[in-house]
Amino acid sequence: MRAPDWLTKRPVAHRGLHDAARGIIENMPAAANAAVSGNFAIECDIQLTADGEAMVHHDDALGRLTEGSGLLANKTAAELKAVKFKGTPEQMMTLGELCALVAGRVPLVVEVKSHFDGDRRLLRRMAEVLSSYSGPVVGMSFDPDQVLGLREIMPNLPRGITAQRTYDDSSWTKLTPAQRDGMLYLRHGFRTEPHFVAFWVNQLPAPRPGSPAMCSAARCWRGPCGRRNSARVRPAMPTR
Repeated sequence: MRAPDWLTKRPVAHRGLHDAARGIIENMPAAANAAVSGNFAIECDIQLTADGEAMVHHDDALGRLTEGSGLLANKTAAELKAVKFKGTPEQMMTLGELCALVAGRVPLVVEVKSHFDGDRRLLRRMAEVLSSYSGPVVGMSFDPDQVLGLREIMPNLPRGITAQRTYDDSSWTKLTPAQRDGMLYLRHGFRTEPHFVAFWVNQLPAPRPGSPAMCSAARCWRGPCGRRNSARVRPAMPTR
């Protein structure tokens, strides 16, 4: 299986086509609608709730973009669906609600957020939702174990690894040195067999792994108004 052609041939709106100046916040319904109107593919993030639902949200806690506070993992889907994005009347969506909204009109790039603890419940819920969705979609994660889970639970879904050159900034301090080391240079590639790599554009160029894991074709993800966003997507060559 190869990554779908649309992944590198058309723009991908990172967390939807959001623009805070116009009251459109990342990952909220209006951001998805704006992307559909512009014929952009949509990248979104999903987080696990206390009752096993997949919510469309980047952060693992409320407060930066939304009203309220607390970890999403400690709240039910019903509680989170009642939370409003700051300064807007809009509320958080489930993955199923996003699929219903998009209805296959543009592709979806679903990033599985992880606590790097081996929990596969979010992947299983994602598989349940996507089993009845016929639109174009791929999955990806920073966590190699979640990418392995995508391979095992949804083997027919194109999958990718979200990656960067180093993992020594404050975002990664909760991981063990062994976990961070295992994410470098796509060392996990023979286990996870990703079909594409979504790489942080600010850390390019980056050394390639010893085996030919990436080909040269690339496209930047772009945010609202054409601004360059935080990643490039590269199709991965077969690892074996």
